[in-house]
Formats: sequence, C-alpha cells, structure tokens
Amino acid sequence: MLEEFWATASTSYKALVFSAMGLIAVGLILSIVGNTSGNQGLAIASLPIIGVGLLLHVAGLVVRGQKIRKSYKK
Repeated sequence: MLEEFWATASTSYKALVFSAMGLIAVGLILSIVGNTSGNQGLAIASLPIIGVGLLLHVAGLVVRGQKIRKSYKK
C-alpha cells in the first residue's frame, strides 16, 4: 500500500514531506553544531526550525489521512 500511495500521492503531499524532512534535518544539524561549539544562540535558533518541520510533518499526515478517507468512501 505504501508504494501505491507514494506513486499516486499529490504534489502538495510530497512537497510537505520533503520540506518537513529538510527543515528537521537542518534544525538538527544547527542544534548539534551550536551545542558542540558552545554557541548557545545557534542552538536556541535551531528549535523553531525543528518546530516548523514538525508542523509540516503533521500537515502531511492530515493531507494523507484525508486522501485515504476519501478513497475508503468510494
């Protein structure tokens, strides 16, 4: 089912998934660099980036859930 869903997934869903993964990855990298270098400002600045990535992830789950619900109703 997962392969079929990804093949038929909308462009908006794919954009949400890749944006979420990218923002979370950037936020984690900034957090690691900030904490290892002792740059507290960079470590704190990474938290909103991770948060936005998580919100996009949740939005992607909502989009996917709506598509699955619509397919069950057919």
